[in-house]
Amino acid sequence: MWSLDGTSGALHERVAASIRRAISSGELPPGAALPTAKELAGSLGVNANTILRAFAVLSDEGLIDVRRRRGAVVTARADRARLIELADALLDEAARLGITRGELTLLLARRS
Repeated sequence: MWSLDGTSGALHERVAASIRRAISSGELPPGAALPTAKELAGSLGVNANTILRAFAVLSDEGLIDVRRRRGAVVTARADRARLIELADALLDEAARLGITRGELTLLLARRS
């Protein structure tokens, strides 16, 4: 269903990014059930604990709801997932340019 792009970054973050993209694109709308951690781990060729860590990241971002023995369900709209993707890209670009998070925060505060 999803693939892992790139080779940099923690594996669970790459898994989370892949699922986040699927939510952002509308491939996974609100209410959609995600495969089990075991199923997804098998299809991606990773450990189930990696998937569970990715689910925790997405849950913390408010994109999915994870319930023990019930699985994970998408709770956020595509626009929220897209905003998180843009924020990640902004942080990556700032780091590439040598701009600290504090400097970026000040820059954004001046623009609001």
